[in-house]
Amino acid sequence: MLINETQTANLALPIEAFKAHLCLGRGFDEVSLQTEMLVHYVRAAIAAVEGRCAKILLERRFTYRTQFWAQDAFYTLPVAPVRSLESLHLIDRSGVRQLLSVDLYRIEVGLHGTRLYVGQGGLPLISKDAVVEVALKAGYGSAWSQVPSDLAQATLLLAAHFYEYRHEVTLTFGCMPFGVTSLLERYRPMRLGAGAQS
Repeated sequence: MLINETQTANLALPIEAFKAHLCLGRGFDEVSLQTEMLVHYVRAAIAAVEGRCAKILLERRFTYRTQFWAQDAFYTLPVAPVRSLESLHLIDRSGVRQLLSVDLYRIEVGLHGTRLYVGQGGLPLISKDAVVEVALKAGYGSAWSQVPSDLAQATLLLAAHFYEYRHEVTLTFGCMPFGVTSLLERYRPMRLGAGAQS
């Protein structure tokens, strides 16, 4: 279970870039309903892009809980890129929290995921009905200029698609423009079979 602990401020969103992308005129009130609508479309597009490729565009804090490790030597975290580990807790069935030292762990960031390694020995044993809770910070950066250009372009294209078809209710479920999917393709996690992930 992945929980988003912080929300990106409106000022960090690429609203001006989105206005330019849509070729909107500059005469309307900057705090009008139009701007509020654009914020919603950009937020929706960011959420869709992040959900499709498991990459966090703008830096936020997350809490992740798991009941088992897929590997003994490392664990692939569900989002990337992970900037830092904030804390690790082992929580038993009665809710007692045991703080694990983050100094014993390291992260290895790759294109398709971030692996969590322990310095010595294996990952801590998770007993029945217990969970490990990982608090982390993930994202390409706090400014839109730090987002890779292809992901930024895919977000603007998708936000424009939402804007242009805001009254359309007949599109098929999960519809995404080809230009967006082609830009996201190299970022999508690769499945190797039997539930394995690279």
